[in-house]
Amino acid sequence: MDLIGVGVIKEKKTEVLILASNSSVRATLLKNAGISFKIVPSEINEDPIKIAMRPEGSEAASKTLALEKAKVVSHHNKEALVIGADQLLDCGGVWLDKPKNRDDALKQLKILRGKAHFLATSVCVIKNGSCLWSFTASPRLKMRLFTEDLLNTYLTLVEEDIFGSVGSYRLEGVGVQLFESIEGDYFSILGLPLLPLLEFLRTRGILEE
Repeated sequence: MDLIGVGVIKEKKTEVLILASNSSVRATLLKNAGISFKIVPSEINEDPIKIAMRPEGSEAASKTLALEKAKVVSHHNKEALVIGADQLLDCGGVWLDKPKNRDDALKQLKILRGKAHFLATSVCVIKNGSCLWSFTASPRLKMRLFTEDLLNTYLTLVEEDIFGSVGSYRLEGVGVQLFESIEGDYFSILGLPLLPLLEFLRTRGILEE
């Protein structure tokens, strides 16, 4: 387990925070916000949960996945506050996951081109197996009708960097050129509704008011 450095804002409690994710983007967001935490990735099979939750919709599925990830880690770290997070891309009922390779990324971006989609993005905090708090945001994005040339240039530029991102893009990089409009919280688009999470940590007494 890796300990991420303490930030400039002093924390009030010594409760251990664990991020149940191997997402470098989520870890960076927490670190930059001045939060100290450990990383314990949750290794669960997401497919059965997605299948079971399909009738309930992508937001409910995202929330359930975040909870299940955190519960697995909480089982072995009962006294810690475990942060679980998940994000599902929903384009008119079509759910897209992380691309497996370049061909898969190409296919995803062609599905999204010229269309709107939303990112069902959930975060929760669990202690000793019980959910203390959860939040789901659904920012909406629309891709432009970009050319084939731009699409191929983009995939060459980003290479394997996008294989860890649903929808085959990262808005914080050159992927922003693919978009026509964006509505919603920027941090949620990146994969973590950070401001609501920080507010929960303040009400918990972990961060200063």
